[in-house]
Amino acid sequence: MNNFQQKWMYLILLSLIWGSSFILMKKALIGLSPIQVGALRIIITGLFLSIIGFNSLKKIKREQWKYVLYSALLGTLFPSFFFAYAISGIDSSIASILNSLTPFNTLIFGFLVFGITFKKQQLFGILIGLTGTIILILKGAHLNPNQNYWFALLPILSSVGYAFNVNIIKKHLQELSPLAITTGNFIIILVPALVILAFTSFFANFQINTTTTNSLFYITILAIIGTGIAKVMFNKLIQISSPIFSTSVTYLIPIVAVVWGIIDGEKLSSIQLFAGLIILIGVYLVNRKK
Repeated sequence: MNNFQQKWMYLILLSLIWGSSFILMKKALIGLSPIQVGALRIIITGLFLSIIGFNSLKKIKREQWKYVLYSALLGTLFPSFFFAYAISGIDSSIASILNSLTPFNTLIFGFLVFGITFKKQQLFGILIGLTGTIILILKGAHLNPNQNYWFALLPILSSVGYAFNVNIIKKHLQELSPLAITTGNFIIILVPALVILAFTSFFANFQINTTTTNSLFYITILAIIGTGIAKVMFNKLIQISSPIFSTSVTYLIPIVAVVWGIIDGEKLSSIQLFAGLIILIGVYLVNRKK
C-alpha cells in the first residue's frame, strides 16, 4: 500500500472511530461524572499502551521528552476532560461539529507559532467557518434552552490543543514511531489522572450496578479503541501527511457523530445542519491547495 492509499485509509478509519467516540462518552456519563470519564479514559488507555508499547519508550531521546509532554497535555489530557464536560452540557453531535474547528486552528497557530504559510483564501475559509460556528452555538442555545451552551467553548479549546499537538509532532517528533509518541503521552499523564480520579472519591464510593457497569464498558471501548489505537493511527497519519490533511479527519467525524446522535434521540434543526455545512465549506477552503 503506497503513501497516498495509507493516509486515506487512516483518515476514513479515524473518522469512523472518533465519530463514534462522542456517543460512547455520552453513554459513559450516565453512570460516571465528567471528571471520572476523563480520568478513566486516560488511565485505561495508559495501562493498555503500557502493555503493548512499553518497549517503544526506549526510542524516545532525552531532548524529545519535553515535546512528548507538550503533546500529552495539549493533545490528550486537557481535551479528555474538556469533551467529557462539554457532552454533559450540550448534545454530543454539536460537540463533534465544533471539533471541526481543529483544521482552522491548526492553520492559525501553525502560522503564528510554527511558521506555516498562510493564504488569503484560507483566511476567507476561516471566517466562513467561524460564522458557521456562531450560528450553530446561538441556534443551539435557542433550540435547547435546558442546555448550557457555554460548554461549547470546551470543544473549541480542545481544537486549539489538537492544533498545537499536530504541529508539535510534525515539527519535533517526525522521526519517532507513532507507538512511542502515544505510549509516552499516556505514561506521562497516567499518574496525574490517577490522582484526579482519587480526588473524586471514585475508589471509596464506587458501587457496582447495571448503570456503572455499562458506563465502564463504554469508557473501556472508548479508551482502548477510540483513544489508544486511534492515537497511534493518528500520529502515523501526521507523519505521512501534512498537519492540515491529518486534522481534516475532524470534518468527517461529525457525519458519523450526528448519525449516532440522531439514533440516540438527539435533535438538530435545519439551521444547525446548515451551520455545520458552513463550517465544512470553510474547512474545505482552508485545505484547498489552489
